[in-house]
Amino acid sequence: MQFSLRLRATLLSALLLALLLLVWQIGTTPPPAQSVVADEYAKLLGSAAASGQKTAFPRPIEFAEKLMEAASSPFYNRGPNDKGLGIQLAYSIGRVALGFGLAALIAIPLGFLIGMSALLTKALNPFIQVLKPVSPLAWMPLALFTVKDSSVSSIFVIFICSVWPMLMNTAFGVASVRKEWLDVAKTLELKPLRCAISVILPAAAPTIMTGMRISIGIAWLVIVAAEMLVGGTGIGYFVWNEWNNLSISNILVAVLLIGLVGMALDAGFAKLQTTLTYKE
Repeated sequence: MQFSLRLRATLLSALLLALLLLVWQIGTTPPPAQSVVADEYAKLLGSAAASGQKTAFPRPIEFAEKLMEAASSPFYNRGPNDKGLGIQLAYSIGRVALGFGLAALIAIPLGFLIGMSALLTKALNPFIQVLKPVSPLAWMPLALFTVKDSSVSSIFVIFICSVWPMLMNTAFGVASVRKEWLDVAKTLELKPLRCAISVILPAAAPTIMTGMRISIGIAWLVIVAAEMLVGGTGIGYFVWNEWNNLSISNILVAVLLIGLVGMALDAGFAKLQTTLTYKE
């Protein structure tokens, strides 16, 4: 039954992909005939328009050619503005990993303290509720003004956007630990640190992982926009640079890779969350 459902889902996905490619092909197919005036006008606009194509948007075959070209040499480096997609993705993933890791080091311990203390919950809640809705990109000008380094500013933006989901989910998970388990820990006279590690952490782990999964998704979303603003290196800068070069095919390749990396990150955290979830 499960195999049959998976097979049907795969077939449906393949059908939807084929339909998307068909619509894409039709939408970028040139008209059967054009007037002489239209042809002359197209030549003035460039090679893509001169070929009779309706728009500068690439056809599926052109996109596939760019994708193969990018995959054949992902790590070339020909200067500041000409690096392979593999290098650009590595810069972005590195920034996300560093900002996310710093956020986890602060958000998870602080979430534990908030979840275990009603006093801290009430004292810190106003600050959290005010800062949490602020767009991460709103912090970018302040970061650039303060540290005067675009790469560090990008890492800070990742840090600030990753903190809140982890902090809130950790606090919620810790506060939701069953009272019976805490009573048993008291009966066994476990010290607070031992209780936190042996009882509270395993019980709250699935909720903490949910916060981390949300955070990594937001972080990967934000890094692209941040790199567009500050430039330099990264997949976001690559997209903006290719837009300036009017290379729509390269932009589509980058968009596909951004989606695949985001899917891989989410799948990894989902697997880890499933592994840490207690099953009775």
